Amino acid sequence: MNQALLLVDIQNDYFPGGTMELVGSPEAAVKAKELLQFFRRKSLPVIHVQHVASREGATFFLPDTPGVAIHPDVAPVAGETVVVKHFPNSFRQTGLLERLRRRQTSTLVIAGMMTHMCIDATTRAAADYGFQCVLAHDACATKALSFGGVAVSAEQVQAAYLAALDGPFAKVLSVDAICGASPA
Repeated sequence: MNQALLLVDIQNDYFPGGTMELVGSPEAAVKAKELLQFFRRKSLPVIHVQHVASREGATFFLPDTPGVAIHPDVAPVAGETVVVKHFPNSFRQTGLLERLRRRQTSTLVIAGMMTHMCIDATTRAAADYGFQCVLAHDACATKALSFGGVAVSAEQVQAAYLAALDGPFAKVLSVDAICGASPA
């Protein structure tokens, strides 16, 4: 099993004081940092995905702002890949797929933000490309949504998206389970 860690959009704008604060982002970052440290100790590949807004009218992840920066808890170090994206799906119009295929990666361990948007789109795309996906549920964060006058709490959004991904697209596990279950 040739695995890599994919940290998606753990960026300052999603944290308290950012322009798109998510529920539970500080707690998710702590768990993502644990996962990152585990991969670093095992000398396993780490790929950071950074969303940079390119859409007219965007309100967060704006170029050259503090909010677009990867959060210090999971900041890349020398030798770690950073893939810049402009869409929710980390594979869309990026070199991510080619990088993973070049490394002969078969399994992706995924963590990051927003569960209902970029994590969902990236995980589904990765599964479609044939990767075995493991999603670290406690290293992800999202926000409350609404539709048709119905308010959906962040906890409900998180649970619904994780439930939909678990099985057909990924094995959804805690960071503790991932770090304890890894054969590396």
